[in-house]
Amino acid sequence: MNSVYARPMTDPDDARWLTMAIDLAVENVEAGGGPFAAVLVRDGELVAAGQNRVTRDFDPTAHAEVVAIRAAGRALGDFSLSGMTLYASCEPCPMCLAASLWARVDRIVHAADRDDAADGGFDDREFYELFARDRSTWGVPVVSARTDAAARPFEAWLGRADRVRY
Repeated sequence: MNSVYARPMTDPDDARWLTMAIDLAVENVEAGGGPFAAVLVRDGELVAAGQNRVTRDFDPTAHAEVVAIRAAGRALGDFSLSGMTLYASCEPCPMCLAASLWARVDRIVHAADRDDAADGGFDDREFYELFARDRSTWGVPVVSARTDAAARPFEAWLGRADRVRY
């Protein structure tokens, strides 16, 4: 356990679902994909699973957790995944962590961590470190170019009585 916040596995259900995620990740590697997979579980039942599809689908957002979140939303007909636990073969990258938070999952449990991913040639750790720094030090500029119309989409949103809150 490389991570300072890692703890020994004590919950047999956690071990079961993490084993499934790890097995799916290994299967994905054997099929030519990346070494990542995730499963979403509610009340002890599998709701959805995802494997990394970045290179297969030419989609940089097709990380295993995002694929699983999309599948769960479609399966349930709901964008809120509250009441679920996300089990991931590796610590979610910042994008996947944010997607999990937006999906309102109750809990995230992962096996490997960002250091393991870095050892495997993935830059998750670099992104975590990047987000901890001041934006002025980033290699990619993030520029606010506010116009007079910048708030119009939000005004239109707030003007809809039938809007679905999320």
